[in-house]
Amino acid sequence: MEPENGTIDAWALERLDAVVHLAGAGVGEHRWTRSYKETIRRSRVEGTRLIVETLTHLAIPPGVLVSASAIGWYGDRGDEVLTEESAPGEGFRAEVCREWEAATEPAASAGIRVAKMRFGIVLGAGGGYLGPLMLPARLGLGMRFGDGSQFLSWITCQDTVAAVLKTIEDETLSGAVNTTSPNPVRNKEFARELSRTLGRRAFGHLPRAALEVAAGKQLAREVLLSSQRAVPNKLLSAGFAFQHTEIGDGLSSVLSGDS
Repeated sequence: MEPENGTIDAWALERLDAVVHLAGAGVGEHRWTRSYKETIRRSRVEGTRLIVETLTHLAIPPGVLVSASAIGWYGDRGDEVLTEESAPGEGFRAEVCREWEAATEPAASAGIRVAKMRFGIVLGAGGGYLGPLMLPARLGLGMRFGDGSQFLSWITCQDTVAAVLKTIEDETLSGAVNTTSPNPVRNKEFARELSRTLGRRAFGHLPRAALEVAAGKQLAREVLLSSQRAVPNKLLSAGFAFQHTEIGDGLSSVLSGDS
């Protein structure tokens, strides 16, 4: 698929039971210049539009489209508990998520079951959110961001894969699906548990001003310092059994290579 050129191999999508679309440029991998913000938006919105348009024109479309979204939909919401029914928030990430999810609507109108999985922070070995934190944590720096009070909605890679499979198989799951652990934690608790798992003391932190200089003001405020306390009501109601519900257990599993 090449969304920038508007091309896709439609034949590869014919007669499939399900399509899972997770593509998108990394949100935290670069400073948010004007051009990179457009890359983030286009990689999500235009790619989804292309897939959806293709699916709706197939003679035999898939029964379900599982399309990625993110808890960035909710914006910075402090201590508010966020379910799939919560209103959208404000900011760049929220705007992108609204466009991203709206791009799936023609598929739903065509009779395809659509699940928009609002992923939290996925914890896996070898990169992602944990990658840049490992060296500072091993040095005992803790990596608390700002005052550390912001909520971090996390999920292990193992549970993420299982949740996607559950969503494919369970016809009751459609619309927005929060894909996070049932127990979000504050950033300072996450930093403490990461250090404990590594056998280190957590004594350092990065002040808000330092984060805004290092990462850029908007990225720091919307990604590193924003608070989303999202809970997976739909997955729990559908009977999904999380393997990791506590951050300490989740980090231990990920860092031991089990997840």
